[in-house]
Amino acid sequence: MNKKLILGMAAVAVALTACDNDKEENSSLSSLENDIKGAVEQYVPGVIYSTYNDLATESAQLYDLLADACQKGVDNLEQSEIDAICAKFLQARQSWEESEAFLFGAATDFGIDPHIDTWPLDVEALATALSNAEQVDALHGEDGIAYASAKLGAELLGFHGIEFILFRDGANRSVQALRGNEDNEAFSGKTVTGAQELVYAAAVAGDLRDNCYRLSVSWNPDAPQVWQKRCEELEVPVTMTGSDKTYGENMLQAAKAGSTYATWQETMASILVAGCSNICNEVANVKMGNAHGGEDVNYIESPYSKKSFQDFIDNILSIQYSLYGKAGATAPQAKSLINVLKSYKYDGADALQNKLSASIAALKVCQDKGAFVDIYQDDSVQDAMDVINDLDDELNKAADWIVKQ
Repeated sequence: MNKKLILGMAAVAVALTACDNDKEENSSLSSLENDIKGAVEQYVPGVIYSTYNDLATESAQLYDLLADACQKGVDNLEQSEIDAICAKFLQARQSWEESEAFLFGAATDFGIDPHIDTWPLDVEALATALSNAEQVDALHGEDGIAYASAKLGAELLGFHGIEFILFRDGANRSVQALRGNEDNEAFSGKTVTGAQELVYAAAVAGDLRDNCYRLSVSWNPDAPQVWQKRCEELEVPVTMTGSDKTYGENMLQAAKAGSTYATWQETMASILVAGCSNICNEVANVKMGNAHGGEDVNYIESPYSKKSFQDFIDNILSIQYSLYGKAGATAPQAKSLINVLKSYKYDGADALQNKLSASIAALKVCQDKGAFVDIYQDDSVQDAMDVINDLDDELNKAADWIVKQ
């Protein structure tokens, strides 16, 4: 028999066997479990893989733009080039904030979240670091990325260090400012040029890129080979501890031997609580609550770009996308967590969806009044905190209900 024909027949046999196994597995699940499984199979690639893919792509583009700016030299840059860098930063920042409803997994286990998103920025320490000529020299080029990652510490790394260089008082830095010396009060008595600041920003952006590559690779087994190769070069773990599975494979294999998710109900509850509820609590009671309540008035995210409220809106949108089954979704996908709740007559489904919409609306009211750094004591902030906490309650009620089914 023709060898190609034999191989083709073997491939068909394998495919049929796999299909039979899937049918057998699905037939052993209840109707509810099959529907949750379908929703999770939509959620993992449609939300997590998609968002992390965008984040990794955009952070790489941000690094390339900053590295090119350093090579070109600040005296040769146009304002349009600085504006393009700022726009790319905000694009990557949005993708990151839209990922915060699934910080469980690699972002937490590998310490990536605090590594790239710690605030407030330690401006005094940054002034000391950048006034050290030897340290600035060490931040140049590809080797500078490794130096930044190992030596700078979380308070000087990630989005907020780059934000400080690119934005002031809610506006893009001017190219004229970058051609001079840093005039922030923390730099008083120190001479730090805009050119040196761009070197720092490029090194930190390279480290940001590497960590965003790692997020994608740690979830998606089919992440681009270039990103996988970079993680291999860095010699960082990209699979679950004690396993060769990515986080995505682990979730998609729920209820099977070897997965950390024992049942599909547990999987859905984890998305609702460890993911969505967790960011609800952080937005209402930490990101907003620390400053509004007076516990720490300096604990304000994104103060230089004045994009705090946009960060918070994107955080709540990350919950919406998780419930709806697709990044960017404004309505539920056919196979989605919210539709599972509705299909099985969970009587809190409408309340959950209403509190989700109300949370976004309340944050937009705040946003229309001004930047969080300027109005953090406003009553509208407390109103938003209250409705986001209501959303948190509804998420936990839904999780409690699903695990009992």
